[in-house]
Amino acid sequence: MKLYLIRPRGFCAGVVRAINIVEKALKLYGAPIYIKHEIVHNKHVVNSLKEKGAIFVEDLNEIPMGSKVIYSAHGISPQIRNEAKKRNLIEIDATCGLVTKIHSAVKRYASKGYKIILIGKKKHVEIIGIYNEAPSVTTIIENTKDIDLLNFKKEEKLFFITQTTLSTDDVIDIKKSLLNKYPNIETLPTSSICYATTNRQNALKEITNNVDLVLVIGDPTSSNSNRLKEVAIKRNKMAYLVNSKDEIDPKWFEGINSIAMTAGASTPENIVQSCIEKLYDFGLKEIEEIIYKKEDVIFELPTQLLNV
Repeated sequence: MKLYLIRPRGFCAGVVRAINIVEKALKLYGAPIYIKHEIVHNKHVVNSLKEKGAIFVEDLNEIPMGSKVIYSAHGISPQIRNEAKKRNLIEIDATCGLVTKIHSAVKRYASKGYKIILIGKKKHVEIIGIYNEAPSVTTIIENTKDIDLLNFKKEEKLFFITQTTLSTDDVIDIKKSLLNKYPNIETLPTSSICYATTNRQNALKEITNNVDLVLVIGDPTSSNSNRLKEVAIKRNKMAYLVNSKDEIDPKWFEGINSIAMTAGASTPENIVQSCIEKLYDFGLKEIEEIIYKKEDVIFELPTQLLNV
């Protein structure tokens, strides 16, 4: 059995930055450090940071007055920022810069009188934060069926934008349907799906036809990991999402000659490697690394942590 190991895989620049922020804050200020929501959607990362003194909360009322709070990579709503100020919390922002770009665009277009159509998963924390920048003029849609329910007037100014971790396949279809219904709708000149999501999906698409099965290493709560699995399934390939070697089922490999493996943007590389080691027990004989594109993106830390 042969394994095609895809690169890029695993951590993106936003995830690296977010984890570094927590670790730097712990070194500078000591434990505990409070984080609003999981810093990234991966239990291995979260548990590792918990062991170092990070405390993850969903409600700012769980944080003592005047303490330090880190916002997760997914971003937060302006209402949360206001609540933090009322509690005199010292804010450290680990929001990915690509998510911040979407927040800014929604605020800018809403202030110009546009109605906002936000494409994404309604319950995802990233979408919740963006939506609350302009809730009175924002509508969330998840698929082309939702477009049928939209009833904006022809004279209304419309702007659409997407969650950073969506399937590029799905967004193409949704965008096409939106433009068919509202030809004058506007958006940003470049896609708001992040570079890492796009690269990982495109890399997987290039190899999918040459393999029998796809393994995606990632957390079940990770949006971009789930989208990778969907990319393979949409191309009629068996695909499984696992977050540890113990979740791999030997029955999957009966009659299988070739596997493609990738990893979501919040998956640590050591978890990928442990899954590869497990595959040797199930008949793995050969590994070939497939390099789609080299990533060299780096996001700077917040200024209050730069000199640590």
